[in-house]
Amino acid sequence: MSSVICVHLPRFPLVMAADGRGELLAEPVALAPEPGRTAVVGEVSPAAEAAGVRRGLPLGEALARCPALRLLPPDPVAVQARWDELVGRLEGIGAAVETAQDVAARDVSSRGGDAVALDAEVGTAWFLASSVRRLHGGSLDGTVAAVRGALRMPVRIGAAPTRFLSRAAAGRARVRRPVVLASPAAGGVVELGALADEPVSALAQRPGFERLIPTLERLGISTLGELRALPAGTVGARFGRRGLDAHELLHGHEAPLRPRDPSTRIEADLLLPEAASGDQLGHALGLLIDRVLADPGRRHRPVRSLLLQASLVERGTWQERVVLREAMADAGRIRLALGPRLALLPSPAERLALRVDGFGVPVPADRPLLEEDAAIRLARLREAVRQVREVAGPEGALRVVAVDPESRVTERRMALTPFQA
Repeated sequence: MSSVICVHLPRFPLVMAADGRGELLAEPVALAPEPGRTAVVGEVSPAAEAAGVRRGLPLGEALARCPALRLLPPDPVAVQARWDELVGRLEGIGAAVETAQDVAARDVSSRGGDAVALDAEVGTAWFLASSVRRLHGGSLDGTVAAVRGALRMPVRIGAAPTRFLSRAAAGRARVRRPVVLASPAAGGVVELGALADEPVSALAQRPGFERLIPTLERLGISTLGELRALPAGTVGARFGRRGLDAHELLHGHEAPLRPRDPSTRIEADLLLPEAASGDQLGHALGLLIDRVLADPGRRHRPVRSLLLQASLVERGTWQERVVLREAMADAGRIRLALGPRLALLPSPAERLALRVDGFGVPVPADRPLLEEDAAIRLARLREAVRQVREVAGPEGALRVVAVDPESRVTERRMALTPFQA
């Protein structure tokens, strides 16, 4: 099993907001709430964390816990631009990179419905060590040195058999000392090693597990090692599907990395000569959607996730990441999904930008379903079944099987069994 390397830049949005003023991070500071959003603080400094302030805490409670707390204005567009640059540098050393935003977007799409992936951790990325090892001396040390040389800034690095475990290792690492969790031999069992003592709060690094943590702590399960040691049946009976998912993560069961394709970035922006709002913004959005869909780099692929950004007249920025219910290339339907987001703008905009963050499987739109190739039909059917089960549970997709067609008892003639495409 090849190691997954996690590159983690702690408190990246806060470091960007400090703009090189390192002395600020030694004080109790936090990112102010983004304009137009819920009044909760963003990333916090270690001093603020020591005073009891946490990311996502309501602003009033944060100031009550730490009256000396200093708030820095966030700039999500600048943070995203800087992060894109750093990811490009990683790709420049030969790494096939997957970011935390990619993972969050897939989690949102698997739950169905148009939604915004707000829980993505900007500043975290993964790649397989095997993909670059030979390019940098054939050792992990050479790969780590190449990462540091490319980013040219303090970075924490962890290596483990899976994405989640490598992120937990990076959280425990230091700038000059990576944490490596050995990969098991073929068919072996993943061992937590030094991560066994990591608190269960580390599960919060994966969006969706935040509500599980207080319950675990109330029951006296305080470390990842203690949760892993429990029988799977016990965890499932007490904590349900989410608990089983966490248990499987600690045993090394996780979907493989799905790196992004750096050559497929498509974006368009539009300067608005006058402060635009209302219908003017709607027209501008329609123009951006048309430009993105007409880009030759799309190569007839449907769009799955998009990033909508705006520069505000009041010297601020705003962005929304939208994951569509299904991949599509219909300008009208995409506008219906993005249009309501414009109402969230806290003030008139002077620049509007749209970027494609993810694509779906290319399927010819002018061919009926029954005329499609068997492989394409099967792929679409499996995707539909997966989405149904994510929403309705394991019994959301069943098929009828003939058991005893000659029986006089109706219930004995047929039976339901999970559908397998």
